[in-house]
Amino acid sequence: MKPIMIDFPDEFHTDRLVIRMPKPGDGQVVFEAVTASIDELKPWLKFLQNEQSEYDIELAVREAHVRFLSRESLRFLVFLKETGQFVGTSSLHNIDWDVRKFEIGYWIDTRLSCKGYMTEAVKGICDFAFSQLNARRLEIRCDTKNTKSKLIPERLHFEREGTSKNEDLSVDGSEWRDTFIFAKIQR
Repeated sequence: MKPIMIDFPDEFHTDRLVIRMPKPGDGQVVFEAVTASIDELKPWLKFLQNEQSEYDIELAVREAHVRFLSRESLRFLVFLKETGQFVGTSSLHNIDWDVRKFEIGYWIDTRLSCKGYMTEAVKGICDFAFSQLNARRLEIRCDTKNTKSKLIPERLHFEREGTSKNEDLSVDGSEWRDTFIFAKIQR
């Protein structure tokens, strides 16, 4: 079966969050979060190495919407259930539909960090992937220097399978970086 023919919900909820597919028009709230969080996010996110306008972010949101519909990459936007405030994004990407393997990425509006929202979102996405997508393997890969990012798979009891040495360049291209590989499997 072609991935585009796989049906699953484009929105789900956790205790405090609404997690849904990006939609045209979401660029404004994403742009505001990126702008407020630029100092904390720039060392880890390649797309922030160049200045981003609201137009650039809206374009990226619309492209993510299309990739979600085509099942190439499943980016989710995370909102507070009670207020509708945008929290951050998390995605299932580097998808292998034959194996049912997905990599999880995430970032949060730093004005809302340290409240457990992203851990809750990633747990919700893991549950979604196992129950709705029949995932067999979920991976989280993060730069070994990104201490905040590695806390999420540790909290969610992912197994740290190893460290890939000199696996990538830092997002600014200035130095070699090592990558932690965390995984959770469903048998």
